[in-house]
Amino acid sequence: MESVVSKKNFALIGAAGYIAPRHMKAIKETGNNLVAALDPYDGIGIIDSHFPEADFFTEFERFDRFVDKWRRNTGKKIDYVSICSPNYLHDSHIRFALKSGADAICEKPLVLNPWNIDQLKIIEEETGQKVYNILQLRLHPSIIALKEKVQKELAENPDKTYDIDLTYLTSRGKWYFISWKGNEAKSGGIASNIGVHFYDMLCWIFGDIEENIVHLKTADTNAGFFKLKNANVRWFLSVNYDYIPEEVKAQGQRTYRSITVDGEEIEFSGGFTDLHTRSYEEILKGNGFGLDEAYGSINTVSTIRNLAPVGLKGEYHPFCKKVIG
Repeated sequence: MESVVSKKNFALIGAAGYIAPRHMKAIKETGNNLVAALDPYDGIGIIDSHFPEADFFTEFERFDRFVDKWRRNTGKKIDYVSICSPNYLHDSHIRFALKSGADAICEKPLVLNPWNIDQLKIIEEETGQKVYNILQLRLHPSIIALKEKVQKELAENPDKTYDIDLTYLTSRGKWYFISWKGNEAKSGGIASNIGVHFYDMLCWIFGDIEENIVHLKTADTNAGFFKLKNANVRWFLSVNYDYIPEEVKAQGQRTYRSITVDGEEIEFSGGFTDLHTRSYEEILKGNGFGLDEAYGSINTVSTIRNLAPVGLKGEYHPFCKKVIG
């Protein structure tokens, strides 16, 4: 456990969001303190399980004033601002953190476009603060094991090309399309919302994207093909329950996640729950994933958003036939 002296002070933006409890838990489990939280929605009883003493705000202006006054009145500072707000607000909230003298810990996607990262690098230099992105798949034991295996194989055969199928379906109800998540201008679309950390993980293991093709692009489904330095990837992402395999539906499940490498399934369904705490542990040691690590996957989703779909041509994912029969 951290000693009292070394406790870090946190603020959290987007406290009522789906992912915020994992951040609260990570702050608590690393022995630190949540000073203030912000969310326009005030039904936030979850905070009682973690930090009942934290100040809470529903208006950004009052939160901003509190953070500034707290620093001046107590002689302390907010060391980190954890950002769990809607995707399109990340850029602005990261800027707020840096200009408030804090490091930013931001959920993925870090921002919606690569040029936002270029600007944030300038603000990092101006303020001397750091931006960290939660890329928790890089800390997953199964993914680390896969990376080590691939590195070993590529050391022996540098020209090897792997064939990969990425399939991720996470069913969402009608609410999804009414919320900010269903608005491409706010979420970045399906690829940004649910695909960005998978793209990051694949490029981390198999190298940068050399070719990017989109086969399908609808409100609830994106599918396409990547040529990476050492892999060909067919990918399919959807929030539509109808596309989930029948045998998975029969088990009462509404999510289906599969990555096959050369026909072999990579098992990584478990082990997700504590990865935010692991991420925080690394960030607190100064080992977090910064702007440079985030750049590739943000560039990828930005490109996907702007590419016209080519339809069922070339190396498309077999699930595409579920959409276009």
